[in-house]
Amino acid sequence: MLDVPLLIGGQSCPARDGRTFERHNPVTGEVVSRVAAATLEDADAAVAAAQAAFPAWAVLAPNERRTRLLKAAEQMQARAGEFVAAAGETGAMANWYGFNVHLASNMLREAASLTTQIHGEVIPSDVPGSFAMALRQPCGVVLGIAPWNAPVILATRAIAMPLACGNTVVLKASELSPAVHRLIGQVLQDAGLGDGVVNVISNAPADAAVIVERLIANPAVRRINFTGSTKVGRIVGELSARHLKPALLELGGKAPLLVLDDADLDAAVEAAAFGAYFNQGQICMSTERLVVDNKVADAFVAKLAAKVATLRAGNPASSESVLGSLVDVSAGERIKALVDDAVGKGARLVTGGQVEGSIMQATLLDNVTPAMRLYAEESFGPVAVVLRGDGDEELLRLANDSEFGLSSAIFSRDTTRALALAQRVESGICHINGPTVHDEAQMPFGGVKASGYGSFGGKSAIEQFTQLRWVTLQNGPRHYPI
Repeated sequence: MLDVPLLIGGQSCPARDGRTFERHNPVTGEVVSRVAAATLEDADAAVAAAQAAFPAWAVLAPNERRTRLLKAAEQMQARAGEFVAAAGETGAMANWYGFNVHLASNMLREAASLTTQIHGEVIPSDVPGSFAMALRQPCGVVLGIAPWNAPVILATRAIAMPLACGNTVVLKASELSPAVHRLIGQVLQDAGLGDGVVNVISNAPADAAVIVERLIANPAVRRINFTGSTKVGRIVGELSARHLKPALLELGGKAPLLVLDDADLDAAVEAAAFGAYFNQGQICMSTERLVVDNKVADAFVAKLAAKVATLRAGNPASSESVLGSLVDVSAGERIKALVDDAVGKGARLVTGGQVEGSIMQATLLDNVTPAMRLYAEESFGPVAVVLRGDGDEELLRLANDSEFGLSSAIFSRDTTRALALAQRVESGICHINGPTVHDEAQMPFGGVKASGYGSFGGKSAIEQFTQLRWVTLQNGPRHYPI
């Protein structure tokens, strides 16, 4: 069992009132971590520590910030085993957490590379003798709120670019992966960023709403970023707007994978299986809708069903398991209800559907219609549905018939045809002949519609985590009308 204290001002500390909560392994029920349950005063203290650390971090030479972030990346990679050891919090496979550490380390390296790329510009002025500039400067304290499903990647993403831009950070850990999020803070602290530059707050599940509201309302917090469900994202967005604070929101998804009539079906099947079922489909980019041309639909479904049958889900500790556990038993109950609703309304269960506790087998359904909840609702589980259509325009209509718009994919041997469609798919991300699950540290990552707004990743994040200011320098006398 892991003891998980708060990280405030460089110090590990319990909650002020001594309260804790426990996180249990969803498969075995064993206690994985005992976690400090922050009070409102702890939340205030974390922001105060970040505010106190901001002036020195903001003026630190960019190459020194780069050096410290690179050291953090190396330490994170070196401590991969510690992150994998905490995978029991979510029931994930070890290879998923290993991939998390790899990509998160690259996010720190990418952020480090951009410390000298925060550019302003000189703007011609009509005022004689006026030298006008647009400067990008650090904002202050940034609040990052990260989820449990890709815990190392998404928590690191919440803080890496804010740090590179000269901000200090308070990370609000997920109640479902608190040990992993706290370990990220410790890695950054041990890398020598400085006391208070990164602070980590964990809270009991029942306290989440009041802790988040307190953090957003704090006057020292200048920017918010949130990754999570659309339901909670709407709340975070509304709270941020109430306090006139910009927020970057990366929310839910129901990614479509379009299979055109000329697609390489074997390649499409491999991408669909990976995109739909890796990490039990608990990824915001997971392939939930397989939008297939009727000319090839029967062959595609048969090939995919054969592939899915090889993806056995079980205890992550078992060598026979290809897929692991859902985050908890209630997730299995919720997803099974969606599947039962679809089957009860005429969908064909091609394969899967079995649920035992938090273990759900990879599931594929055909002939899904708008009358079924699975047509529109995000399952966030190992479930993919087949939607059939005739011709590219019908496939495009089906792909866009969703409130979500995060990731998408198109399979076709005619890349010109696919690229024309990609420009019309309503999503922030589209991959041609590749899976919907794909992320790289240097790429702009964000969605449209109910999947949120703004972009993480690379240079696109600089705009999110800096304040653009207009500064002028008057050379010589200036004429005034009075």
